[in-house]
Amino acid sequence: MTIETVLVDTLSLDPANARKHGERNLEAIKASLRRFGQQKPIVVDSRGVVRAGNGTLEAAKALGWREVQIVRSDLPTTELTAYSIADNRAAELAEWDIDALADQLAALTSDGFDGGELGFTDDDLNALLSDASSPATLNQLEVREPPPMTWVLIGIPTVRFDEVAATVEMIAQIPDVVLETTSNGATLED
Repeated sequence: MTIETVLVDTLSLDPANARKHGERNLEAIKASLRRFGQQKPIVVDSRGVVRAGNGTLEAAKALGWREVQIVRSDLPTTELTAYSIADNRAAELAEWDIDALADQLAALTSDGFDGGELGFTDDDLNALLSDASSPATLNQLEVREPPPMTWVLIGIPTVRFDEVAATVEMIAQIPDVVLETTSNGATLED
């Protein structure tokens, strides 16, 4: 892997990027870049389209940076798209050890670090440092999983009941699916 330093104007954001960077996220990235500089390169394809690090490029531009560090991936386009999604999803699936985080944040803030440089608001820090192990604190900081998928099957007079029953049975086999049924009194056995 070769790290290059390039002009930000030679790069473009991925127009198909599925990850959105809201204002709070961009402010956190900018604060991190101001404090620590760029500590990991942006991943780009052969045309200079960002495949991992779109938020970093946006923040760097907003800060007026002229240059950033990149690595050029030689993965095919579809592989790069898959990598981008996997990279973002893997970060979402990580969990905080709330007690360890609270200890580290307390030490860092006493050493003069601003919570904003670390991506935490004052409210986040106060909640963590006041009672790191309380369920309310955990709920405030956890990235919540998306709600479970909901399947709606609508009976159509031309559909045979055995076909609907087979579909319901197939859906019931999907992990983490909770199947609730309501009907006009008919059951799968009817």
